[in-house]
Order: sequence, then structure tokens, then C-alpha cells
Amino acid sequence: MRIKDLPVSEKPRERLIKYGASNLSNEDLISIILRTGTKKENVKVISNKILSKIKTINDLSHLSIKELTSINGVGSIKAVTLLAALELGKRVSNKEFGNKTIINNTKTVHKYFAHLIGDKKQEEMLIILLDNKKRLISYKIMYKGTSNASVASPKEIFNYAVKECADGIIVMHNHPSGILIPSKADIEFTNSLITSGEIIGIKLVDHLITNGKEYYSFFEENVWKIII
Repeated sequence: MRIKDLPVSEKPRERLIKYGASNLSNEDLISIILRTGTKKENVKVISNKILSKIKTINDLSHLSIKELTSINGVGSIKAVTLLAALELGKRVSNKEFGNKTIINNTKTVHKYFAHLIGDKKQEEMLIILLDNKKRLISYKIMYKGTSNASVASPKEIFNYAVKECADGIIVMHNHPSGILIPSKADIEFTNSLITSGEIIGIKLVDHLITNGKEYYSFFEENVWKIII
């Protein structure tokens, strides 16, 4: 059955107008993003096929364009549109956190930024820049690596910090394995950032490792300048 042949009470767009987006099912929300189905299957059927590929809705952003387009009825345009909507949703969820927000504790950092990289299947590194009063200047994901490593250069990180006139930086990267214990490479990298920061005059405020829910903080654990 085509969407236009469904009762008005079952049409996703009409349901959103009547009940609001927060009251729609995952199937209906995906249907609205995809817009259309195929000659054989309506968009709600295709949406259910996408949902059948994941265990929880949080896993939706883990699907690649290749995985999405392997589903009959999902072409490259639909796949790109869905992934773009998911990324926009992540950015909107960070709306409370703007420039000049004061970042004065590790829990605040993790609360507002962990969702950007915490659920990724590969390691990513987020750089957060602060002024001399620990107010947010800017932030961005600078590196994407493999399932167990991210390639990062202190030079590039501090180039970014200098251009933005930062006084301090916070580094956060994820461990897709979920294990928060820092590796030897993590410790060496942290030491190099401290040393470089002391020379340049831009302090490394903290380095966090996250799995999206929990974190490890070099600052809180007081493990600066570990000798290995």
C-alpha cells in the first residue's frame, strides 16, 4: 500500500503536524526523512528495513552509505540525506554550549562533547580551545583514525590553537573498544602536548578518553608527565 493510500491518522507527516515530532515512532521519523518509497514498497516498509539493521536507534549513525544503499529502496540520495539529518541532530543537541561558555571542570567537558565522538567505530580526536578565563573559543574534530589508533600531530593542533588565539586546549579522543585505560601511545602523546604547550605558552588543560558514557581524565588522575 502506498503512503497516500493510508488513512490520514497513519501518514507520518500528518502525524507530526498533529502530534509533534517527539511523539512519532522511529519508523515515522525515518519515513519523513526518506520521503518516498518504491513502486513495490512504501517508505514505511523501507524505514523498517533500515531499523532491522540495528539493535538500538543509537546505532543508526553507525550505518555507512554502503550498508544503507544495500537495502532495496535506499539509493545514494536517501542514504546521504539520512546521514546528514543524523549529523545535524548531533550538532543541534549541543545548542546549550556556545562560544564563551565557561569550561571549568571535566564533567562539563564530557557532558557537552562526548556525544560527538563517543559512539564512533574508529578513533577520532576532538580539540577544544579555551581563552585565559577558560571560556570556549571553538572546537573541531581534527583526526580520524582506525579502530584502535588516531594519528595526531602536536604541530597541527597548536597551529589551530595559535590561529584562534587560544590560551589553553583540551583534547578528547574515543576508544571504540570501550576500555578507558590509556595506551602507551596515549601517554606519549599527552607528554608531547604538555612539552609543546609549555614552549609555546598554550597550556594543555586536560586529555580525556571517552567511550561515550564514561571517561578517563589525565588531569583528574593526576598522571601528567608519566615516565614510561
